[in-house]
Amino acid sequence: MFSIEAKTKPSVFEALLIVIIVISIISIAIGKLGAAPHIPILLSMILLIFYGLLKRVPFKVLEESMRSGVFSGIGAIYIFFLIGILISSWIVSGTIPTLLYIGFSLVSASFFYAIVFIITAIIGTAIGSSLTTVATIGVAFVSIAGAIDASLVLTAGAIVSGAFFGDKMSPLSDTTNLAASIVNIDLFDHIKNMCWTTIPAFLISGVLYAALSPSVAEVNNTTVAFYQDSLQAANFVHWYAIVPLLVLIVCTFKKMPAFLTLIVSSLAALFLSIFHTSLSVSDYSAILYSGYVSETGVEVIDSLLTRGGISSMFFTIMLVVLSLSMGGLLFALGIIQTLLSKIEGLLKSVGALITGTAFTAIGINIVVGEQYLSILLTGEAFKQQYRELGLHPKNLSRVMEDAGTVVNPLVPWSVCGLFIASMLDVSVIDYLPFAFFCLLSPVLTIIFGWLNLTITRN
Repeated sequence: MFSIEAKTKPSVFEALLIVIIVISIISIAIGKLGAAPHIPILLSMILLIFYGLLKRVPFKVLEESMRSGVFSGIGAIYIFFLIGILISSWIVSGTIPTLLYIGFSLVSASFFYAIVFIITAIIGTAIGSSLTTVATIGVAFVSIAGAIDASLVLTAGAIVSGAFFGDKMSPLSDTTNLAASIVNIDLFDHIKNMCWTTIPAFLISGVLYAALSPSVAEVNNTTVAFYQDSLQAANFVHWYAIVPLLVLIVCTFKKMPAFLTLIVSSLAALFLSIFHTSLSVSDYSAILYSGYVSETGVEVIDSLLTRGGISSMFFTIMLVVLSLSMGGLLFALGIIQTLLSKIEGLLKSVGALITGTAFTAIGINIVVGEQYLSILLTGEAFKQQYRELGLHPKNLSRVMEDAGTVVNPLVPWSVCGLFIASMLDVSVIDYLPFAFFCLLSPVLTIIFGWLNLTITRN
């Protein structure tokens, strides 16, 4: 979006006032009224358009800025379509169900909180959705915690940490794909670069959860065994179902573009599905468009496996289109440039720039409570500064996820925070101190920035 030339130069007060109004509209609508983010973003766009007209910016120029904003994210939109196809093909091939089966196999009485963290991380990575993970297996783990008299707040913290590890690191995650596309880097380069901060955060979190786990506890494995039996009874679990995942990994190491990688893995999954299904061509077409519908009769399993398809990505795609359009208007009206010009002098070192980026992502999460906007606006606002310091864009995308994606569930009035609290019946304030992975990620990314560790230069 920095290719969009500012058509007006507002004063700092004027730019700040506009941003405060936009943030207020979005945060009140989402946090107080429970509205979907699309509507307040659209209202904010209308406000910006009228502001531009008052500043005598021609409507055609404003319209072009919106188109330019959307065009900058067109790569992500294509990837989102393929993610919907990949998810549905991985379910019908048994890949995702088999990964779930493996995850359930890890449940044991020892190190309960650590096991919860690891399993939710596996499932979150397998399905690419933190909220689905929380609403399904997360709810089951809270029930198990109650049965063995384990701490519900610690269990909730482990669930949130594991689920958002998956949301951050899964190639199926919309936020992961969005962060990579905003800075125009390959999806798998982005994921590999995140490992430098994510793996230490994961290991430290695992140790903390293990240390805090009850020394003596009896986990009733009846529920877990029931889930596993349900997957097997539905003919979901097969040894060869892991092949599409291996194809994805091999393509990644071969540095194949994410677009082609997702296609190849999806085709492999569809081919393998013919060995245990008798679906017609029209059935496959419906599954790839509308998603797979699981009918095992087990609510948790059906919730995890009824997903995917191109249509499942429409909510995300429309939100990205509107957010990028609003970003285009903010840049065309010179609002972002005016505000950034006042802090540019403070962002002359790598540590200062990464810290500024992290606090911006955190700030947008706190004020607006919206995960996508935190990624979108932070990425677009700081691209030029990273170029000027000779830093590779993947440094920026990593910070966007370390301080954007995983911070949203820690905000009580955010979209993720409200949803998780309602699902687990544990308030955000209560589980926040125990969501170790979410707390460590922004801290580590800032520390690495100041120490110049794992920083890639152009």
